[in-house]
Amino acid sequence: MDQMTPDEKRALKRRMKSASRLYAVQALFQMEAIGQTLDKVQVEFETHRFGMVTEEGAFEEGNPTLFRSLLESAVKLQAKIDQMTDRALVAKWPLGRIDPTLRALFRAAGGEMLDSDTPPKVVINEFVEVARAFFPDGKEAGFVNAVLDHMAREAKPDAF
Repeated sequence: MDQMTPDEKRALKRRMKSASRLYAVQALFQMEAIGQTLDKVQVEFETHRFGMVTEEGAFEEGNPTLFRSLLESAVKLQAKIDQMTDRALVAKWPLGRIDPTLRALFRAAGGEMLDSDTPPKVVINEFVEVARAFFPDGKEAGFVNAVLDHMAREAKPDAF
């Protein structure tokens, strides 16, 4: 990193933050799917997933501080986040009927909205990109954008 230009360093930091958001969604999904604890999933991801190399290529390194913050906020504020998400969904689609990947995404994004200084529009844009990574051919990115916009207006109305 010492040989990098300032622009390259900024770009790497952005990629690491984006990767951390994706990893947080995966970790929250994993916690719900198999009942894994926060501590165990955190260690697993930071030890084995960040920067992992597979046949398809290398995974991006994550930002451990952001990753931990997203997980801890999502867990600590889950009830509040889930209530915000429910209010953002139409009555026919309670949170329990939503795809578990999207549920994890809403929790990670809600945690960042409620428990960080990141501008809500940045959170929305970042998690819409995460949705595109998980659902490249679907309409989920637009759905995520609408739900997160509603959540952001409730969480930080002064930002709009």
